[in-house]
Amino acid sequence: MEPLEQAGTMVRPVDRGRLAEAIREVLMAVGEDPDREGLRRTPQRVAEMLEEVLAGYRMDPLTLINGAIFEAEDADLVLVRDIEFYSMCEHHMLPFFGRAHVAYLPDGRIIGLSKIPRIVDLFARRLQVQERMTRQIADFLEALLHPRGVAVIIEAAHLCTMMRGVRKAQARMVTQAFTGLFRTQPELRRELLAQLQPGLGPREEPL
Repeated sequence: MEPLEQAGTMVRPVDRGRLAEAIREVLMAVGEDPDREGLRRTPQRVAEMLEEVLAGYRMDPLTLINGAIFEAEDADLVLVRDIEFYSMCEHHMLPFFGRAHVAYLPDGRIIGLSKIPRIVDLFARRLQVQERMTRQIADFLEALLHPRGVAVIIEAAHLCTMMRGVRKAQARMVTQAFTGLFRTQPELRRELLAQLQPGLGPREEPL
């Protein structure tokens, strides 16, 4: 399946009632009383929260782009940095969050500035792993614009490593995906990464 087709494949509405019942079962399974005052509305609240934070499955890519692709000759590097995002780890269903830096080298077409953060949200608002999310954003822009190259770098903190397991509160994960000239020309990568310092730390290139 092509990246543009993959972007929004789940069209079933969220079953809030079923979700709420499942959360009620979880509360009882961990030894809580879902009928006590503080928890009476919790199953419904969690159901509504999950519908919101996993809305990326149901975003229509064509509606999201809304025709905001324009012809542009001789356009140089386009970089949108420090895009805040929040996502949910599919392994433990705990949040991970951070910043995405998205760049591309146009080849006759550019996209409206506000659409790049929306593309990040399209993939962030679903059950994810950071590595896949990084690649999906890059592949989507590649298929949409056919640029000379795309670069996506994501730096995030994962609550599954902060709250449980190794419990390292300061650990950050950096992932990257390059296409086209960003993949084949190291000097372009260095130029891009130099613009992102010191956000990615003192290294010339992220891990």
